[in-house]
Amino acid sequence: MSIDPNRLGTIPLFADLDVGERAAVAEKLEERHAAVGDHLSTEGGPGYFFFVIESGSATVTRDGTALAEFGPGDFFGEAAIFKTRRRTATVTVTAPTTLFAMFGADFAKLVADIPALHTKIDDALAARLPE
Repeated sequence: MSIDPNRLGTIPLFADLDVGERAAVAEKLEERHAAVGDHLSTEGGPGYFFFVIESGSATVTRDGTALAEFGPGDFFGEAAIFKTRRRTATVTVTAPTTLFAMFGADFAKLVADIPALHTKIDDALAARLPE
């Protein structure tokens, strides 16, 4: 079930999109809830979904080393969808979390169709997976 597009206005990835673009994104998102200790992605695993944290927090690790802390507005999963096809890190919930999930094929189509979103994802990929 899609989410209310107004919820996307405070998320930096979507804040600059126009009303129609936000509605298109919201239509493909589903709300999920995760508890402390849940793994949202596992390093080396397949990557079929893109995620955005609405509230809560998670730790990002690779090879057992902490790389980052994610919180509201942070997103992940784009590397597995666009580049590696496998998860590049493990993301573990550290506080009760509400997040939005989108199937990778839907996300790839939206990124191709919405130039502002495409630019932000390209920038994130360049920062997270330098050549």
